[in-house]
Amino acid sequence: MTQPDEPRYVQEDEANLSVLEDKNIAILGYGNLGRPLALNLRDSGVTAVTVAELPGPAWDTALADGFSVKPVQAAAANGEIVFVLLSDELAPAIYQKDIAPFLQPRTAVVLASGFNLAFGKICPDSNLDVLLLAPRMIGSGIRGMYRKGLGFPSFVSLEQDATGNGWQILCALAKAVGSLRAGALTVTAAQEAKLDLFVEQTVGPDLASAILTAFQVGVDAGLPAEALLLELYMSGEMSKSFQAMADFGFFQQVKLHGFAAAYGGMVRFMALERESRSENYRQVLEEISQGAFADALDAEAESGFPSQALLDEMLAGNDPISQAEARIRKHMRLGDPQRLPD
Repeated sequence: MTQPDEPRYVQEDEANLSVLEDKNIAILGYGNLGRPLALNLRDSGVTAVTVAELPGPAWDTALADGFSVKPVQAAAANGEIVFVLLSDELAPAIYQKDIAPFLQPRTAVVLASGFNLAFGKICPDSNLDVLLLAPRMIGSGIRGMYRKGLGFPSFVSLEQDATGNGWQILCALAKAVGSLRAGALTVTAAQEAKLDLFVEQTVGPDLASAILTAFQVGVDAGLPAEALLLELYMSGEMSKSFQAMADFGFFQQVKLHGFAAAYGGMVRFMALERESRSENYRQVLEEISQGAFADALDAEAESGFPSQALLDEMLAGNDPISQAEARIRKHMRLGDPQRLPD
């Protein structure tokens, strides 16, 4: 079996912020990702940043943050670097109607998700640079890490280089938003999309199922609901264990726990039947790779998002876990008091 090429790592010394001087940068979508990226760009000295939004709360927030705000079409026409930071399911229609017809040749189009490129939902013209800058961090974390002087990892890719300057622009943007303080890893848009969807649709549901099952079994056995949630995740111990995996290694972090915890975990892990899970994961990845999920998402959008009602019902806060969480927060101070606000 041939060994795959090792990904390329990108560090700060590869980037030159002067590449962005006098470049008009448009941020299309001032939401959970657009706002922290725009603020980080400005704090790095990139001043020619315009926000593109529809009139509404996001437009008002961008104005309050001190940005010039324009309609999407006008911002796309004026931008030399255009960030398309719209949700995967809505971006293709907006790009086709309100962005693509107004882009000038040699514009750099920057996406934070490889989804629409990977599955042919967005096909930029050949006279454009196409860049992928995909933070591996939620929006509030992007801003918080930047303000603390720290970085966050990203996946980056030069998908199309019409000008010959695409890589320099990509590196400069990754530095300006704060990612290269940690470093970036090169993967293609197709790989980023598969990685993102694969983990979201395998590890994510498994973790959720494990927590819900443990909560129900424990409550049924007479354990206090509030104590269960503290033990499962609300104390922050579990998140610290995940952070320790990042800091020390998947196996090495076990050394931070006592023997009883390590022994119990090992015994139960060895008893798990993992082949059926492996087969399920392989099937999920195959369906993602062949575009079945992308097609299903298209069908959901074309039907008017009928699943939204179910999601809203699930997230209404009327379930036993949400109610127990509320009781805990009423009586305990949890979280990081040093977390910087946006």
